[in-house]
Amino acid sequence: GDMKCRVLIWEEPTSSLDDDEVQKLFVLMRKLRAEGVGIIFVTHFLEQVYEVCDRITVLRNGELVGEYEVESLPRVKLVSKMMGKDFDDLAAVKTEQAKDFSKEPLFIDAKGLSHKGKIKPFDLQIHKGEVVGLTGLLGSGRSELARVIYGADKNQTGELKVAGKEVKINAPIDAMNLGMGLLPDDRKAEGIIGDLSVRENIILALQAKRGIFKLLPMSKQIEIADKYIELLQIKTANRETLIKQLSGGNQQKVLLAKWMLTDPDVLILDEPTRGIDVGAKYEIYCIINDLVAAGKSVIIISSELPEVLGMSDRIYVMNEGKIVGEVDGKEATQEIIMSYIMKSGKGA
Repeated sequence: GDMKCRVLIWEEPTSSLDDDEVQKLFVLMRKLRAEGVGIIFVTHFLEQVYEVCDRITVLRNGELVGEYEVESLPRVKLVSKMMGKDFDDLAAVKTEQAKDFSKEPLFIDAKGLSHKGKIKPFDLQIHKGEVVGLTGLLGSGRSELARVIYGADKNQTGELKVAGKEVKINAPIDAMNLGMGLLPDDRKAEGIIGDLSVRENIILALQAKRGIFKLLPMSKQIEIADKYIELLQIKTANRETLIKQLSGGNQQKVLLAKWMLTDPDVLILDEPTRGIDVGAKYEIYCIINDLVAAGKSVIIISSELPEVLGMSDRIYVMNEGKIVGEVDGKEATQEIIMSYIMKSGKGA
């Protein structure tokens, strides 16, 4: 329009856009920049900062940490400035234990599971205490594959064994009763119930598992909510605050609390750190480590390769609805994962 604006402030403009839309926005940003408009781009997507910005201003807990030229600030340095502590990369988070999981019992053993039209038949194993990463480009079918295991989408063919027994999972409640939890990738649509309090969101899954006739007494609900708010360091005014008033990272921790409370053997985390700040990410990685140390198994679905590489003991690579590779977490690199995807593409 005719607005002759010299400075444009954009707060998280990409948080609900897909990759194509983000690229279109960046084209517009570069065009405005060429026309002499100054743009302040507020975001926690580090990749995007590096793609379009000239300078980075880092804030931590409301205080200015510093200003840096993008060229002269590698990502690892940026993260340590944001966190206020040095760590080389995510590998620093993962507990270093050279464990041979093949000797551990299998919690999940899927053979030829599939979903008509979406997911080609796949085999997938998860041992006790193992973190299994599921990666691939957007639209490769990662979330759908998890939903097949969890019974949110009916599995059409194949067999699924949980803890050694063959099972039929027809609905999520069956999966819950078999010791599974699924943290969906869409916090707003499937995860939190915005108009309920932190306490009510935390007890939802446990209440569903108990059934509507065995209501948790209020005193128990309060005790549970306070325990998890403290355990996961959830920043909220109090347990009765509406969850929609919390930051994304704290909403995500409430969802983690909700599932931890059902004491699952296998927790499927779909994009557990999407759209949350680096500090909260780090805390969530530590929570995952604690779960694994307690013998739980975790499936991490993520489009962020460093996250999958940093946290997984084993990684399944997906492309176009099928598993196209399996890599040991210790040997995995971004290059190996991308080469599996490239080799399996149409025309490869």
